[in-house]
Amino acid sequence: MGSNRMRRRLVVGAAVLALTTTVPSVPAAAEPVAGLPATSFPLGEPGIPKSAAKSLAPGVGYFTLHHGTPQDGYTVSVVVKGKDFMSEANAQAQATAVQMAGLEPVIVKFTRPAVADHPAGDYFMVRVGSWPLDRKAEAAEVVKQLKDAGVSAKVDFQGDDGFVTTGPWSVRVIVVDPRTFRGSYRASLGTSVATREKVSAMASAAKALAAVNGGFFDIHTLPAFRGDPTGISVVGGKLLSEAVAGRVGLVLRGRTARVTELSSSVAARAADGATAEVTGLNRVPKPDELVMYTEELGRDTPQDDGTEVVLDAAGRVTAVRGSGGPVKPGTRVLHGVGAAAGWLAQHAGEGTTITVTTRVTDLRTNKAIPLTPETNIIGGAIGLVRNGRTSITAARDGMANTNMILRRHPRTLAGVTRDGKLLIAVVDGRAPGSTIGASFFEAAELMRWLGARDAINLDGGGSTTMVIGKKVVNRPSDGAERGVGDALLIVGAR
Repeated sequence: MGSNRMRRRLVVGAAVLALTTTVPSVPAAAEPVAGLPATSFPLGEPGIPKSAAKSLAPGVGYFTLHHGTPQDGYTVSVVVKGKDFMSEANAQAQATAVQMAGLEPVIVKFTRPAVADHPAGDYFMVRVGSWPLDRKAEAAEVVKQLKDAGVSAKVDFQGDDGFVTTGPWSVRVIVVDPRTFRGSYRASLGTSVATREKVSAMASAAKALAAVNGGFFDIHTLPAFRGDPTGISVVGGKLLSEAVAGRVGLVLRGRTARVTELSSSVAARAADGATAEVTGLNRVPKPDELVMYTEELGRDTPQDDGTEVVLDAAGRVTAVRGSGGPVKPGTRVLHGVGAAAGWLAQHAGEGTTITVTTRVTDLRTNKAIPLTPETNIIGGAIGLVRNGRTSITAARDGMANTNMILRRHPRTLAGVTRDGKLLIAVVDGRAPGSTIGASFFEAAELMRWLGARDAINLDGGGSTTMVIGKKVVNRPSDGAERGVGDALLIVGAR
């Protein structure tokens, strides 16, 4: 296949070595798949991957793919402020420190390629040595030697870099043809929004044929709320987490799937006509915010200096209280902090009525998405493919950094073909010698090879999980299945 050439300089002392690495180019779009493409695997050396196939139900195919051979080994990378890449000046200073420790540094200049909404950037790494896979312990000794000299460093697997590689890759793919499939697609947040749950548990509860982890969840909030999706979540027609306006998501209705950009709005209107924007759902509020909690929260609301009003199913205020109370079945709680607490105090007295309206908008059509019981939406994603072309929206989707764009990680991917098939793929990674994961560019190439017209990157890393029946079939990189925020389920006909 063709490629976009990217220059990489290795500087050893005063000598300069010029090397070439490869960023995958965009191949011609594959035809929509009935099974797997008969063309060469798009990553690594050309060749048809080793594969196996299984039918999970009429219209649902499950495939395993293996391709490539391990040739990457280990190196030692200098780390500054938690990052292994830096400016040229910092790299020169760190290289000098490495030399003072009695070791020979290599300065690596690389370019993080441009994506659809973020420019390219040049960066530098300082590295020491190179060892094969079976000599990792020697690299660890060098890290210790550098630490003793006051230089922070880590053992680094070179296959993670995002530079040219031979793999290997271990991929699992589910292809669902809605013309013959008689089940449905669903989203699940498990037993509650606030807490994380394993994909296998969510799949088991729904008696799903198959399932994968969903979008990203908030690991930076209060521990008791870290299952909260970082973007939109709709389950059974109910908006349970607000959209990040313009971020891409996967809209599921029955057995149809669509990738699109989304926004959501929730408004509270008091009986006296006063209105307020509800800026958050089922999450910890920020200063002056009005947040709404639903019974799916699964725990008490957060305790702060805010004010809460409890609404019954008709919107009548049944109680005014301080923060930190339960959300009982059939109720909602409006929680105001600062200015929003003042609005509640002025307009939401006990016995009055608050009307809450919700809208989710498909930004490609600028039309409202009907929130029916068949509607499910999984968000917190990164756009990879749009209209058959690679279109990586890392900046808009909050992932415009070298670690996410260029380096390889386990990935969970979802896409839709031109004729409406749903594609789901997981790429295992962080397993040197067995499987190396994928960069955003490689993930986009893989989905285009499978036939995706539109595709997104869901949560990855240790969250990447695929369940078939009751069994986790991939190898999560944490070594065990992780609890996640939400899941995408394929449920058979009942």
